[in-house]
Amino acid sequence: MVTKERKQPQGAKAEIGKAAASGKKPGLRPQGGIFSGVEKASARLASTDYWLVLVTSIFLSVFGVIMVQSSASVEAIAAGRNGFTVALSQALFAVVGIACMLVMQFIHPSKLKRLAWPAVWAAVILLGLVAFTPLGHEVLGNRNWIKITSTIGLQPSEFAKLALAVFSAFMLEKKQQHLLSDVKHLVIPILAPVGVAILFLVMLGKDVGTALVLIMILATAMFLGGLRMKWLLGLGAAGFVLLSVAVMSSANRRGRIKAWLGIDCGSGDQCYQSNMGMHAFASGGWFGVGPGQSRMKWSYVPEAQNDFIFSILGEEFGFIGVIFVLALFAILALAMYRIAMRASDLYTRVLMGCLMSWIIGQTFVNLGTVTGVLPVIGVPLPFISSGGSAMLAVMLAMGFVLSSARQQKKDQLVAVLPTAKPTTKPKD
Repeated sequence: MVTKERKQPQGAKAEIGKAAASGKKPGLRPQGGIFSGVEKASARLASTDYWLVLVTSIFLSVFGVIMVQSSASVEAIAAGRNGFTVALSQALFAVVGIACMLVMQFIHPSKLKRLAWPAVWAAVILLGLVAFTPLGHEVLGNRNWIKITSTIGLQPSEFAKLALAVFSAFMLEKKQQHLLSDVKHLVIPILAPVGVAILFLVMLGKDVGTALVLIMILATAMFLGGLRMKWLLGLGAAGFVLLSVAVMSSANRRGRIKAWLGIDCGSGDQCYQSNMGMHAFASGGWFGVGPGQSRMKWSYVPEAQNDFIFSILGEEFGFIGVIFVLALFAILALAMYRIAMRASDLYTRVLMGCLMSWIIGQTFVNLGTVTGVLPVIGVPLPFISSGGSAMLAVMLAMGFVLSSARQQKKDQLVAVLPTAKPTTKPKD
């Protein structure tokens, strides 16, 4: 991999000349020397981004468990189950996810990228099991689960998002030297056959929301890889047509689109969920009704602990709480962006971009659904919505981010350390 040389600040050559004239080696710069100011600032930024990602990820995951407990307990008790069952399951996946994230940060990014092919093969195999074997399980009209036991399931499409992001970054880096100027090397095998295969298997399960997120990941990878805008727009148009066909082929999804456009609510069921979600927001006001005090979670808002959990959050914590949570996602996005911009390798830049388009893009899709800006699509809110597979996949993604951030932090700290002067034996 070819890396660009760091430009020397003004006056650097003069300082090096003075060092040479005095008999000192220019490579041996003392602490507080000519480069230390810039490098120390860069080291501080790298350290700041590392801690921002770490603290924000843990806080959002813990807050998500609290919100799941609040929004799911009432219906669990009404169904004759323990009110803590759903929250305890979510907490278990959050703990496992945080542990994996903390372990992954100590693994060098060059080793993590080796998981690209195994991850994408595992995603394709698991999605195939969902689509073509009796292991596939349908929930709320979407066949996207593998039923392990009566109470435990796995959603492979959530892990497919991470696998596709890592695989795209890995392949683009391998081809960056001489092949990225050729359009076919930008789309093969990232878009075809791998991306198409994963999208096809997800669409077989009628999971349009996940397919939309996967398209965002692929589009980001192609853009950062250098695909020309005309090709990107053409592929985007093709993806839009396919999604439109998938939407119009389902009476339920057609009803959602009509309800969103205000054309027809049918018997009222199509508009009920979005209307109740907006009512929950309105009930929260500026400061909310208080943690755990939501009234709309009493079976008024369908899927209150899943896709519409943000409406319960708005009711309990009000506008101030909503802005606070959005600020946390913005901080996470900013930290990931700065990690990408500071990276010297294409792999890290593409990976950070793909993970941002997944997590932040999915957040906007979820918020658009809850607030009525978008039709009801059915994607969870990262970190917060109920779902062990979604929680674990997002925390694994944060493990990749922390690994890159920690390595940048170490590299910057090494750069500001003074170089030890060579020792010479005194002459006899």
